[in-house]
Amino acid sequence: MSDSETGVFTGLVAVVTGGASGIGAAIVDRLVADGAKVAILDLNPAVDGYSENRLSVRTNVADDASVRAAVDAVVARFGRLDIVVNNAGIGAQGSVEDNDDEEWHRVFDINVVGMARVARAALPHLRESPAASIVNTASIAATAGLPQRALYSATKGAVLSLTRAMAADHLREGVRVNCVNPGTADTPWVGRLLDSAADPAAERAALEARQPHGRLVSATEVADAVAYLASPRSGSTTGTSIAVDGGMQELRLRPQ
Repeated sequence: MSDSETGVFTGLVAVVTGGASGIGAAIVDRLVADGAKVAILDLNPAVDGYSENRLSVRTNVADDASVRAAVDAVVARFGRLDIVVNNAGIGAQGSVEDNDDEEWHRVFDINVVGMARVARAALPHLRESPAASIVNTASIAATAGLPQRALYSATKGAVLSLTRAMAADHLREGVRVNCVNPGTADTPWVGRLLDSAADPAAERAALEARQPHGRLVSATEVADAVAYLASPRSGSTTGTSIAVDGGMQELRLRPQ
């Protein structure tokens, strides 16, 4: 019997940063389908306000006041907060030479410090939950050296380490912390990268071939992993990461 059949998240409230598109939107859909009330915290939410089991709150994770106001709005609307999915992030391309100090600070501020801001604002409410969980979105870039991704990889490596440290800090407060490490996913952001390539079709084929199962990861596959980690059923799972990458992290297949 699947989680969606049993409503494993019924009665629980979640926030998903970057929840308006791509992986974030797939996570929102999965949690709502499984019974949660979900707040979408996004810089550009598709819709402001409340509709059915979804609340959209315009939020800038790079601004502490914006984050705190958003969390306050969620708790005011739903009366509680049980699950935080730290999914908001931005990409960066190039080697260590290709981005200046300002860009390094900007990407770290969103991809890493942004997660700290959201967790910091949410923790007082999570400590009151009987099913508290934080799930961070890291990346295959945290565990594998990818070309032309120095800055991005540095931020996602930080997310992986931050996840483990947070799990140690908050386990005895009843808050589990885990992360997912997606491979290259079929999302609007990746689509824009492909569109900017000299040969989009060849670039897509190269990205697909890089992952052992021979295709891009779907956003719904990542959402399924997030749902497992967030679920009260995974109460003994904390401080870990799940790779959703078609085997890229661990497998070394022989060329066909």
